[in-house]
Amino acid sequence: MRCPIYQVDAFTGKLFTGNPAAVMPLRNFLADATLQAIAAENNLAETAFLVRENGDYRLRWFTPGTEVPLCGHATLASAAVVMERLEPQRKQVVFHTASGALTVTRAGTGYVMDFPARPGELVAPPAKLLSALSIASAETFSNDFNYMAVLESAQAVRGLAPDIVAISQLDRAGLIVTAPGDAGYDFVSRYFAPAKGIPEDPVTGSAHCMMTPYWAKRLGKTEFRAFQASQRGGEVICRLKGNRVELEGTCVFYLEGEAEI
Repeated sequence: MRCPIYQVDAFTGKLFTGNPAAVMPLRNFLADATLQAIAAENNLAETAFLVRENGDYRLRWFTPGTEVPLCGHATLASAAVVMERLEPQRKQVVFHTASGALTVTRAGTGYVMDFPARPGELVAPPAKLLSALSIASAETFSNDFNYMAVLESAQAVRGLAPDIVAISQLDRAGLIVTAPGDAGYDFVSRYFAPAKGIPEDPVTGSAHCMMTPYWAKRLGKTEFRAFQASQRGGEVICRLKGNRVELEGTCVFYLEGEAEI
């Protein structure tokens, strides 16, 4: 069986930066074990599988190690594949996912995604979190998906060399680290999710669903220019819309071909 495969750098306008995702349109979803094996073979942070249904698309996301309930960069990449390759006349697409219906709309050279907000609650920082980041203290928040540690400066975020093994032992799937921005950005961040098979994710849309409500409250505004300061780096425009978050970004196509399954 042959099926199309695309590799797209998301949340960037420059090749070899942003977050690469594989996007694979299918006639029907294959067995879960097969989808997981394909994602492991692709060995990218996410592989997105699309199935067209009643004019919309079913969408599932897999890391090399597990299926996840929400992924921003692979949704952005999927929208680019649909609206630039599969159906170039489209200006909007709705993806039906484990996190509900996600609408993505073309906006100039990029796309705007409508995602659920994921606010966190202030908690005492776990000792393992502090030791993993080699810091004495940090304002820390938690939701069902991630911890979020707020540091004092962008320089502190950029300079982190965390203990990935220790982060994998936390009782949340991932750890967001964020701080006030530099270089014209409102805030910067990094994201670590070794428990999901991703030691450090280059650019993480779903993490911005947690950061956006926090920075909206702290900065007293609802629109932000954010930068994820991984080695590859990527830019996300974030807007808080009630209990939803708009995430805007661009994509660059790297690879188009066929996979033999």
